[in-house]
Amino acid sequence: MPDRRLPLWLYPNLLSLDAPLVAVLWLWVFSKTWGIVYGETHYYLVLGLAVWAIYILDRLFDASLRSGSPEMLEERHRFHTRHKRLFLIGGIVAAASALLITLAALPMLIFSYAIFGGMLVLVFFGLSILSSRKKGEVEYGKNIVAGFTFAYGTALAAHVQVPALDSVVGTRFLDLAIKPEVLVFAVLCIVNITAIDVWEYSLQSPDLEEKATAELSITLPLALLAVASVIFAYQASSDDGKGTIERFYYVAILTASALFYVLGRCRDRFSGPQLRVLADVALIIPVGVFAVLRLTS
Repeated sequence: MPDRRLPLWLYPNLLSLDAPLVAVLWLWVFSKTWGIVYGETHYYLVLGLAVWAIYILDRLFDASLRSGSPEMLEERHRFHTRHKRLFLIGGIVAAASALLITLAALPMLIFSYAIFGGMLVLVFFGLSILSSRKKGEVEYGKNIVAGFTFAYGTALAAHVQVPALDSVVGTRFLDLAIKPEVLVFAVLCIVNITAIDVWEYSLQSPDLEEKATAELSITLPLALLAVASVIFAYQASSDDGKGTIERFYYVAILTASALFYVLGRCRDRFSGPQLRVLADVALIIPVGVFAVLRLTS
């Protein structure tokens, strides 16, 4: 088939640049929420490179697993396959650069976090191999692992800079994994990953009960996330103002939840690729909300 012109707004997704952008922006949010005033730029660079390398590997790996079922391939898979050599070179360079910068400029403490993060990545790829890859099927287990891994990896570079933690050095990764800020962001990431599949499935399935169940798998987490955000924001409120920035964080989470709900209600107006881009926009806009609240407080 002849190549067709692709819209410019789709290229960040095709080039796997959307996820690194979201990760770097939310790293800044975590850093400010946890009181890191002068965060090193090395952390942002390493995170962006590492996320880009992992996403390239994931899309090339996913494309190879789906090669026997062309109808399962989406535009981003086909784009990575067409430019496989360039993406492989880019991914290897990005991963090697991230490792070299980490060894040269970041504290060795970061590896105590990275081991757990690496295990999560391996579990994700293991689930990718075991998945049935049936058209229209929503892979909830894989998406949950992917969302939590993304949230943990994004917050990692901020948490390693937080001083005076009471926990033992070897268990600081556990403190990070169970922090409320990380958990609510993880739910948000899971919704981001799962929503498109669920929305497409609900449109295709003739079974009304299955469609309702699929819809509930998105609306229920969003409702719980909204309630949790309000509760945590209220708890963060204090007369002396120490919880102000933390409150702004949960306002950003609440904003993202509302945007996903609105996007779900209006999804019939957009194509699949447009929904994927808008789902990432729903994670970027709350960063702006956080920044505005912080500047005007």
